[in-house]
Amino acid sequence: MPQTNVRVRRPRAESVLVLTREAFDWRRFTSRYAIVGFWALMCALYAVLMPGKFLQASTFHSIFASQQALVFLALAAMMTFVVGELDLSIASTMGLSATLVPVLAVLHHWNLPLACVVAVLCASLSGLVNGLLIVKVGVQALIVTLGSSTLLLGLASLASSQTTVSGLSVRFSDLALYEIFGLPVGFYYGVALALVIGYVLTFTPLGRHMTFVGANREVARLAGVPVDAIRIGSFVTGSTLAGLGGVVLVASIGGFDSTSSGTYLLPAFAAVFLGTAAVRPGRFNPIGTLVAIYFLATGILGLQLLGYSGWIENVFYGTALVVAVSLATIVRRRTASN
Repeated sequence: MPQTNVRVRRPRAESVLVLTREAFDWRRFTSRYAIVGFWALMCALYAVLMPGKFLQASTFHSIFASQQALVFLALAAMMTFVVGELDLSIASTMGLSATLVPVLAVLHHWNLPLACVVAVLCASLSGLVNGLLIVKVGVQALIVTLGSSTLLLGLASLASSQTTVSGLSVRFSDLALYEIFGLPVGFYYGVALALVIGYVLTFTPLGRHMTFVGANREVARLAGVPVDAIRIGSFVTGSTLAGLGGVVLVASIGGFDSTSSGTYLLPAFAAVFLGTAAVRPGRFNPIGTLVAIYFLATGILGLQLLGYSGWIENVFYGTALVVAVSLATIVRRRTASN
C-alpha cells in the first residue's frame, strides 16, 4: 500500500498566536530592559516629589553632560572584566593622564597635542606592565593593580607637586564641551565608544575570543585561542581608555587634582556590574554599562535635589555596587541553569 504524506494544518488563529509568542518574548524583554523601566519610574517619582526642580532642561543636561570621564573609565574596567581579570588601577591611570596634560603643557610648555599623546602613552604603558606581571610572571591581579594604583597616584602627585595645575587654553575645552544638539561632544564620544566596543565584542572573532577567555580560560587555550595575548591586551586597552578619559576629563574642567582620582573607581565598578542586568543579562556589555551610568547619575542628582548631599553619593554608589553584583550573580546562575 503506497504511503501518503498527510500535512496537518494548524488552525490559523493558533499559528498566529504561536508566531506572536515566538516573535516577542516578554520575559526576555523585561529581563533585558528592566533597568530602563526602573529609570523611568525613578524619574517619575522625582518629578512628583519636586516638579519645579527636576522637570527642568538643566537637570537632564546635567545628567547627560557630566559623565564623560566616568563612561571612559567604566568601559575601561569592563575590558578586563570581559576576559575574567580585574584592574583596580584604572582610576589612578586616568588621574595620571589628567595630571600630565596640564603639567606638560602649562608648566613645561609642551605642545598641547603632544602632551595629550604622551599622557595616553603613559597610561598604555602602565596597562602593559600590569598585564605582563599578571600574565607572564603570575602575580595576582588584585595585588599588582592595587600596588600600581598607589604607585600611579604617587607619580601624579610628584608631577604636579601636589597642586592642581590649570591654565589650559579655552579652545582645548572644546574637545569635551563643544555642544552638539544641546549636549557636549564628550557625551557623543562615550556613545560612539560603547557602540564600537559592542560591535567588536558581538560581531568579531576577537570579541568572541575575549568572551571565551572570560568564560573558561583553559578550554579557550585548548581551542587555540591566544589567551595570554588577549589577557595582556585587555589591560593595555583598558588603561588606554582610562588615559583617553583623563584627557577628556581635564579638557572639561581645565585642571585636575591628582588626589581625587580614587573617587571615580567605585562609580565605574558599580556601573559595569549593574550593566550586566541590562541588554545582555549576565554578560558584561558596553550598552548596559552606558545605561547604568546615567541611571546612577539620575539617582544621585535626584537625591541631591531633595537636599541630601555629601554622604549620599558614597552611600548610593556603595549600595548600587552591592546590589549590582548580587543581581549579576543571580542572572548568571539563571542563565547557566537554562
